[in-house]
Amino acid sequence: MNFQNTHTQLTLAENGVATLTMTNAGSLNILGTPVIQAMLEALDKVRHNPQSRVLVIRGESDKAFVAGADIKEMAKLTPDSAKTFIDTLRQLCDAVRHMPFPVIARIPGWCLGGGMEFALACDLRIASDQAHMGMPEVKVGIPSVIHAALIPRLIGQARANWLLLTGEVVNAQQCLSWGLVDQVVSSDELDAAVSKIANALAELGPAVLAQQKRLLREWEDEPLDQSIQKSIQEFGTAFTTGEPQRYMQHFLAEKARR
Repeated sequence: MNFQNTHTQLTLAENGVATLTMTNAGSLNILGTPVIQAMLEALDKVRHNPQSRVLVIRGESDKAFVAGADIKEMAKLTPDSAKTFIDTLRQLCDAVRHMPFPVIARIPGWCLGGGMEFALACDLRIASDQAHMGMPEVKVGIPSVIHAALIPRLIGQARANWLLLTGEVVNAQQCLSWGLVDQVVSSDELDAAVSKIANALAELGPAVLAQQKRLLREWEDEPLDQSIQKSIQEFGTAFTTGEPQRYMQHFLAEKARR
């Protein structure tokens, strides 16, 4: 699968690792309405391709993952058009959050505002040591909304208060210690680190990854006891896919050869 439109380029490797690159969005990979719509179109393509196993999202410019939503566009919004704009950005974040396979955000530099929300909607975030993340919306007169709601769940209420009320930007190591990113590597190791985890995920069963990702989303809202009880049925359901039998036999065969 190869797909391209005005603001995206989508490729799919033989092992099922798809790479979606935001293009023609400025040196900081800014999210304006045309870019968001183009990204939604590309995400729909990769979602419905049966060969897709993992998705890596990146920007064309390595100055940023996404340095935010388009302030030039937002400065002209009315109350009604503001709701339309932010709902379109919500759709973009939800598209990756509910993708039926893992999504990795490749973060080489700035990751701010709507771009940080987009990154947080991804399952895994791998950053370079030059990355900076923050939610500076209050500094331009608007609250952080939509997927900023994930922040207290990820890093706790106190740190979320600091980020969202001060609008301050934190560096890569602080992002790692707070849990905003999963891994920090040097800039020249970023692509190798992303490829390593993407290729490893592509080797796993697509049915179990889809099941596990769905469970992770459900666990965010369900009471703990309900999640535990429901997981008994989920465990049994896994054995209807054939993946446990295949992967366990492979594991046992490898162990026997050692």
